[in-house]
Amino acid sequence: MNKSLIHISLRNHPLVKTLTALDFDDLVEHIEHEKFTKNKIVFEVNSEMKYVYLIDKGSVKLAMYSSGGRTLVKDISYDGEIFGENIFTPEQRNLEFVETLTDSSIFKIPVHIFKKYIISNPRFAEYVMNVIAQKLQKLEERLQNFVFRKAKERIIDFICKTGKRKGVTIGISETLIDHGMSHSEISYLTDTSRQTVARILNDLKKENHIHFTSRKSGKILVRDLDKLQIFAFAS
Repeated sequence: MNKSLIHISLRNHPLVKTLTALDFDDLVEHIEHEKFTKNKIVFEVNSEMKYVYLIDKGSVKLAMYSSGGRTLVKDISYDGEIFGENIFTPEQRNLEFVETLTDSSIFKIPVHIFKKYIISNPRFAEYVMNVIAQKLQKLEERLQNFVFRKAKERIIDFICKTGKRKGVTIGISETLIDHGMSHSEISYLTDTSRQTVARILNDLKKENHIHFTSRKSGKILVRDLDKLQIFAFAS
């Protein structure tokens, strides 16, 4: 991608809007762009922190391995969001790995450039701190859900939050969610089992709360997000 296209693609991202005109021009000069196909590794566990990543288009999962070798999905990031932003660690090594869930177009900001903006630009620093705080809050909510909510409530909560975050409105009340995840990946995020995810999604489909096909299980059509959320606690 040439510099003029990078300039056009970057200018509407919320993170970039916090930069001054001079810093924006500087960013365009230093930023790198890379395209990844689905299920490609962006970086591995214990790799050197070289970049902070800004998703232009696509989605990725941030995950780590447990001592037993199980994959633990920490978060999903979508268009316009950043990941790898927690760069102020003593080791300067990535504690997680990132894999694309869909074909993705990603900007890579060199760490030294990213740190420079944090130090010199309070608006930029505040945006990054808010991103980190929101991710910590989501992890806390997952812990609370695990303790206080049943599996069905957790899975419906995942659908509703993903719909509000990533869904596309279809018609009057329907929402199409292109989450790109397998049942196993959803189970990691909802702290359930793959079998439980499959059973509950099939139940919701039979009750006409959602619709999906086996050929495109990474997409869910929700009939009505608000009604689905109410149903979770009424059932």
